[in-house]
Amino acid sequence: MRATIYIPNLNGSARLSLLLESLAAQTAACRVVLVDNGSEDDSIAMTQSRFPSATIVELGRNFGFGPALNRAIAEHGGDPLILLNTDVRCEPDFVAQMLAALDPDVEMVAGTLLKERAPDLIDSAGVVADRRTLMAFDYMNGRPASSLAGAPPPLAPSGGAALYRRAAFESVGGFDEKIFAYYEDLDLGLRLRAAGGRCALAHRARAQHGYSATLGHDPGAKYALTGWSRGYMLRRYGVMANPGGAARTLLCEAAICAGQIVLDRTFRGVSGRLRGWNDAAGLPTRQLPEGMLALPLATSLNRRLRRRPDARRR
Repeated sequence: MRATIYIPNLNGSARLSLLLESLAAQTAACRVVLVDNGSEDDSIAMTQSRFPSATIVELGRNFGFGPALNRAIAEHGGDPLILLNTDVRCEPDFVAQMLAALDPDVEMVAGTLLKERAPDLIDSAGVVADRRTLMAFDYMNGRPASSLAGAPPPLAPSGGAALYRRAAFESVGGFDEKIFAYYEDLDLGLRLRAAGGRCALAHRARAQHGYSATLGHDPGAKYALTGWSRGYMLRRYGVMANPGGAARTLLCEAAICAGQIVLDRTFRGVSGRLRGWNDAAGLPTRQLPEGMLALPLATSLNRRLRRRPDARRR
């Protein structure tokens, strides 16, 4: 197999060059497609000059993470598909190890992101979520990299280091075009799992990840995006339909938004949630897959509140 790697980019030239250097050193052959969301820096010129074998898709404006990838994949295809954020640097055998984890019964593979400032610690080995609140968490975050061997797989990959079989990706319609950024990887994973798809963990496929480097460090901007996605996802998956689930979810959301208001002095997370909820009105409810976590409320809140800003990374 020869993987096709898709990299969504927006003004990420400095970080992008490090990623492309790491991909040029891979032990397994791969094709690289840069999906540019209307960058105003030298991302395109740098890639053309230093990495001429890379295919560049110039979209001209910012479509967001999932919609940009949908367009590029529809145009350039490939199988399997590997998605990477610009703020990662892959070890030389990353692609080979991702492919090695793709057995015949697996539709998606989660790579391992290590903390850039503490590379002996896991940043994310995929995504898991609480069934009752749809609160999402980076799998194995903060645990030593040595604990990866023998660990069970996550619910789904993080979009920052993910592999999908193209047929599975297309069978569920790819990324939701309404989700601009954040939680689109969870949504795709939920739909694939609900359709019977399986996820594997490639614990030897490792890359260093610079936290929050993809969209910068403005917490208000992230809260607006993550808030919209939270409101949209809660309504799409019918999380608020059950009175017990609604009470738990509202308590979690209130705690998160209160932290944003007090600590970062912004209401953009609140307004984002309201917009996302309204934008999901009238859309069909999606099915949650079996086997999701059911975490105690205190555990969910503790995991979320220690991960500021309120932004799951891809």
